[in-house]
Amino acid sequence: MKELSVGITGYTGFIGSHLVDRLSRESTIRVVPIDDELFSSVEQLKQAVAGCDCVVHLAGMNRGKEEDIYSTNIDLAKALVSSFEGNGQSPHLIFSSSILAGTDSAFGRSKKESCRIFEEWAKKNKAPASLLTIPNVFGDRGKPFYNSVVATFCHQLARGEKPKIIQDREVEFIYINDLIETMISAIRKPPKGANNYRIKGKKKIAVSALLSILERFRDQVFDHKVVPSLSEPFLVDLYNVFLSYLEEKDRTYQPKINSDERGRLFEIIKLAQGGQVFFSTSRPGVIRGNHYHARKIERFCVVKGKAAIRLRRIGTDKIIEHMVDSDQPSFIDIPIFHAHHIENTGEGELETLFWCNELFDPNDTDTYPEEVVIS
Repeated sequence: MKELSVGITGYTGFIGSHLVDRLSRESTIRVVPIDDELFSSVEQLKQAVAGCDCVVHLAGMNRGKEEDIYSTNIDLAKALVSSFEGNGQSPHLIFSSSILAGTDSAFGRSKKESCRIFEEWAKKNKAPASLLTIPNVFGDRGKPFYNSVVATFCHQLARGEKPKIIQDREVEFIYINDLIETMISAIRKPPKGANNYRIKGKKKIAVSALLSILERFRDQVFDHKVVPSLSEPFLVDLYNVFLSYLEEKDRTYQPKINSDERGRLFEIIKLAQGGQVFFSTSRPGVIRGNHYHARKIERFCVVKGKAAIRLRRIGTDKIIEHMVDSDQPSFIDIPIFHAHHIENTGEGELETLFWCNELFDPNDTDTYPEEVVIS
């Protein structure tokens, strides 16, 4: 299969970073990062997009002065079109528009006008253009007070703050993973000409109802150490996001230990819903793991021996290390998109319990190889 070269503007942003991570798992796609600075030079931008089969345009401004938001977004669209025409190329253009396009705001007007610019270019050059109208996106790595009310609420609740509802209205949400899969489908199936596609969200919910759910998560995690009921996919997504905003210390729990002549007893996991707990033994020096998950929620607990549990968010260099000892049992929550492994650092056999929120499916493992320690 021919390798596709996919250029991505705004690749370090919320959506862009997720798209880059996801495409890194595709052996037939080569990612071409397009830096924001290149838009200030027509020649440099032309060189950056030259050879791209597809360009996903995510760069833009959505906070700031109204006049700056509008002019910045329009200038980006015009510069991108000029670079294509300067190269005499007609790549498949994918543009992230918004359900706010056309509203009476600089952001909404800039999205609508950008779509017009891209439609005109596609028609003139007989080029494919996928213009995606996207609802409110939430997911880990979202910036509080910037990307989504979900990011803001999670950030505040994780730090003991009391969120305030500015306007209680119904909001349509799409989870970042779902949006990325839609984008990948668009990358693989270019339309003929310009195609305006309204992406449907996963959930419509009032802001007050959303806050109520997240407050329940906060209470169950901090006050009761209970994994909440995750009875629908939206709740699983939301809980994954909530966990991603916790400080490392808040993902580590030390349970009450009950001791008598028989030994010690302590609760490892209290579940508001089902899941899977499994047990492993490891010889001294053995490392298990070196992979990451995109949706699974996991928790590790060493019940015998000593171990090092290490995590590294993919795309970064920082390694987080938890040294654990069964003399003082600890639970470690594993965030999504974090490569992780557990190493037996003791002299005897290591015994560990693992919990996951879903049963193992050999046809859909959601397990992607990734070394934690990059040499």
